[in-house]
Amino acid sequence: MSLPANSTKLSQKVSFEGDNMVIKKTFDASHMLRDVKQARETTENAFGSDYKHVGNVDMGLLAIWMKEAGVAWSDTAAMKEVIKRKMMSPEFSALRVWEGSY
Repeated sequence: MSLPANSTKLSQKVSFEGDNMVIKKTFDASHMLRDVKQARETTENAFGSDYKHVGNVDMGLLAIWMKEAGVAWSDTAAMKEVIKRKMMSPEFSALRVWEGSY
């Protein structure tokens, strides 16, 4: 999987746990937080609009969410549900531009 140019991989660590090889990748998420801040300041998510800018998610983070949920990239309905569940959770509220529910 390749990541977008704005993803910054900080490190990659390979270790072995028994018969398993574990690869831990660390990424810099500051670009996502900057993008969300800018979108909050400039995006007009007016009440009644058919389209809402809910938040910003980097493809690297999305790949992690899909892997955790066991969802294939081709399963768009399941991807939408995973994204919705994650974006509505308090854990990822910093990535939200719009605070409504959908």
